[in-house]
Amino acid sequence: MTVRPVKVRWVAAGFAVVFIAVFTVVAVLLKNTPTGVFFQTSDQVAMVGIGVLLALGALWFTWPKVSADESGVVVRNMLGAKTIPWSEIVAVSFPDGASYARLELPDDEYIVLMAVQSIDRERAVRAIRELRKLHKAAVG
Repeated sequence: MTVRPVKVRWVAAGFAVVFIAVFTVVAVLLKNTPTGVFFQTSDQVAMVGIGVLLALGALWFTWPKVSADESGVVVRNMLGAKTIPWSEIVAVSFPDGASYARLELPDDEYIVLMAVQSIDRERAVRAIRELRKLHKAAVG
C-alpha cells in the first residue's frame, strides 16, 4: 500500500501557480515603473526565479509518502525517508486532535506519518486500517 496526502497537494499546487503567476506579472511590469530606478532583464529573470523557488517550496509539502508491505513501512517525511520493520513497531495510532498519524515505537518513541493527515478524512481512516491490518498480520 502507498499513501500520499491529497488535500495538501491541491493547496500546494494552487499556491505554486499563484507564486509563479504573481512573480511573472511583477517581472513583466518591472521595467515599466516610473520610480526612476532602471531595472534590467536580469532583474526580471530573477523575479521569475524567485517565483519558481517559492513554488518549489510550496510543492515540497507534497513530498511525504508512506509505503507498507509485509516486511515493514517506508516513511518519507519532509527531510528524508526511513524504513521500519514491523517487528520494531508497537502500534499504528492516530491520537485525538492530532494532524498526522504515527507509528508507535518502543520506549514511548514514535514516527509521524505526514502522508496520513486528518484533513484527508476518510482516506486517512482507510490508510490507518490498512496499516493496522498489515501490522497485525506481520506481528501476529
